[in-house]
Amino acid sequence: MLAPILLLLGTTLPSRVLSLAVPEKRLENKVGRTPALGWNSWNQAQCNAATASVVMQTAKAFVDLGLKDLGYVYVNIDDCWSTKTRNATGHLVADPAKFPKGMDGLARDIHAMGLKLGLYGDAGLLTCAGYPGSYSYEQKDADTLAQWGVDYWKFDNCLTEKPYINGGIKSSQYYPIMRDALLKTGKPILFSICQWGRDEVWTWGAKVGNSWRMSEDVQNSWASVASIAAKAATIYQYSAPGGFNDLDMMELGNGKLTEAEERAHFGLWAIMKSPIIMGTDMTKLKASTLNIIKNKVCRLAKSNLALRRSDADKTKAILAINQDPLGKAATTFTPKGKAGPASGKLYKYYAGPLLGGGVVVGLVAADGAETLAVNFTDVPGLGEGSFSWTELYSGRNGTGTLVSQALGSNDMAIFKVW
Repeated sequence: MLAPILLLLGTTLPSRVLSLAVPEKRLENKVGRTPALGWNSWNQAQCNAATASVVMQTAKAFVDLGLKDLGYVYVNIDDCWSTKTRNATGHLVADPAKFPKGMDGLARDIHAMGLKLGLYGDAGLLTCAGYPGSYSYEQKDADTLAQWGVDYWKFDNCLTEKPYINGGIKSSQYYPIMRDALLKTGKPILFSICQWGRDEVWTWGAKVGNSWRMSEDVQNSWASVASIAAKAATIYQYSAPGGFNDLDMMELGNGKLTEAEERAHFGLWAIMKSPIIMGTDMTKLKASTLNIIKNKVCRLAKSNLALRRSDADKTKAILAINQDPLGKAATTFTPKGKAGPASGKLYKYYAGPLLGGGVVVGLVAADGAETLAVNFTDVPGLGEGSFSWTELYSGRNGTGTLVSQALGSNDMAIFKVW
């Protein structure tokens, strides 16, 4: 599927890319055509953040900070939102102490703000924190979600050993049970597969969910961020409209990453077409972190008025790269004279196609502070001649046959080239 699309757009990639097979059949549930943007409670305060008050504070922050207008619309509650047991009819029950209006009442409040509500469940007997899982209750739980007005369902993989794994059943066989249950409700509910990258989920996830976790949980460290990004670059070809590799929730704003590392974290997730789901207290963001996640339209030099008028829609910044309708993830490429990627190690050079023939180029100072440069002749989808470009964090723009950027350790520059 990739080769005909790129030929139609006048964009080509190396033969090694064109030969990679991508599943043609994808889930069609009327949502998730581009990666989800939003927030999840877990990385903020685990079970302590699974309350209506935290959710409403987050939703208000999305509106007040202008994030809703940029596409951040999913406000998702992770584990610990329900009571410890089902009710007499076998239904899940929102903990009344944490959610005094019930989950349907919370959904109405969230929807009234122009946002969407997400919840968390599990394919096993219990969730990871010991709350009721959905094993043997899939349709009942799907119907409950639809009745409440839930828009997003993150489905975890804890305690599946007894009913599934010990019986030799792989996640590729039991995750479709919940997919089918959600489809049967008739309500569009984004299905987020969270089975930690097991069973080569990227090879079948597009038939089952709108996104699929391709790794173990992200940790609040640069080493974890870099490791996940390095792995995602090797399976980029499986992301396309309707289904995307999920690199896990963001660690921006959680105090361990430097500002440069936050830029690279956000930038890598964005160009690889991962969902961008914040995992921090959105009411306490530093200005630098907020600036990164709000990056929408780059600044143009005043002298380039023709570019300003004729190519306004081509100068969208990093969020627009993530939400590009073509839906193709960036991956590594090797400039002439440079060593290629090493297994498990974050690489310096990335590129990916954009709708309309543009290309995104990412440069990462993965080995310490460095000035990185790349000739367009080495970039897949570009070639000989002069191209216009904009660096999307700074708004710096120009034309020529190459781009170059001085970067501090673990920092990133992202160029839109056309």
